[in-house]
Order: sequence, then structure tokens, then C-alpha cells
Amino acid sequence: MPRSLRSLLHLSMMTVLRQERTRRNLTQTDLAGRLHRAQSYVAKVETGERRLDVVEFVEYARAIGVEPARLLALILEGEHG
Repeated sequence: MPRSLRSLLHLSMMTVLRQERTRRNLTQTDLAGRLHRAQSYVAKVETGERRLDVVEFVEYARAIGVEPARLLALILEGEHG
């Protein structure tokens, strides 16, 4: 499995996180507020500068309004095109 920061799986995650946020008409600032974080945190996650651990992923998914399992399924689907 590639260890690249920008593996296909990581690229899929960045894309899906951004798509699901915008699909719900949330700005980065809106989402950051829900997460009690700075807007730059969301930007760094979406650009791949910052990775999420599993707890952060669950919090992120819930803040967007998606069940974490559903969000993970979308990411895995995106990895394979």
C-alpha cells in the first residue's frame, strides 16, 4: 500500500469531504464553527495538508451531517473511480 500523503484513498477522502460539505451548503467557516476549530483547519483537511485521525473523522462527518459509515463508504467508492 502506498505511503504517499496523496494516495488515491487520501485524494478520494479530500474530494468527498469537500463535496459533502458543499452539497449541504456549508462554507468552511460554517463547518469550522460546528467543529469549534478555525477555518484554516477545514481548509488544511480539504487540501491534504492535515490528516484526520479516526475520532476527528467521526466528528467531521457528524458536523457535516453525514453518518460516518456512509461517509467512509463514499470515500472508498471514490478511490476506485
